[in-house]
Amino acid sequence: MKSNITLIGMPGSGKSTIGVLLAKRLGYSFVDVDIVIQEKTGKLLKEIMAEEGLDGFLKIEDQINQELQAERSVIAPGGSVIYGEKAMAHLKEISRLVYLKLSYKELERRLGDLTDRGVAIRPGMTLRGLYDERVPLYEKYADITISEKDRGPGAVVDELRRIWEQQNRLDPLNPCKKTERENLRRTL
Repeated sequence: MKSNITLIGMPGSGKSTIGVLLAKRLGYSFVDVDIVIQEKTGKLLKEIMAEEGLDGFLKIEDQINQELQAERSVIAPGGSVIYGEKAMAHLKEISRLVYLKLSYKELERRLGDLTDRGVAIRPGMTLRGLYDERVPLYEKYADITISEKDRGPGAVVDELRRIWEQQNRLDPLNPCKKTERENLRRTL
């Protein structure tokens, strides 16, 4: 059974906010991969991009995501993680991928200065172009898609928790099911 949840989506989709809340509700750890990258490199994301360029940043991001080890964690990688095929294969292997889907209009409302946020975007590309490029990739990799339309983080977390608990109850390899079966045998 995959014991982790990885949240994917555009910058500003709430991966960190929802991730922290979901981790608390499930009793899981929370891993913000952008912070892991900053810790491992000793630099802010925008500094890495300024020094290494977009391709250099994506290479660093891909490598760190490929090496990520976690158990019973909610993982929030950067929105550009979907460009790294090896990273995505690794995250898919260790977790269920949840796409936090936002409309373009809502994304535009939420985002401020893309440069200050450390958003991986090619020079001259618009936010609309970035959105149109990434959405099919998020949809391709997602095991679960959650629309955030007209809902706050609390409602999204409630739905994710319900889905996660329901899927784990149905999973025959779920360690909780094994414990329940053992307890049942002991009482009979």
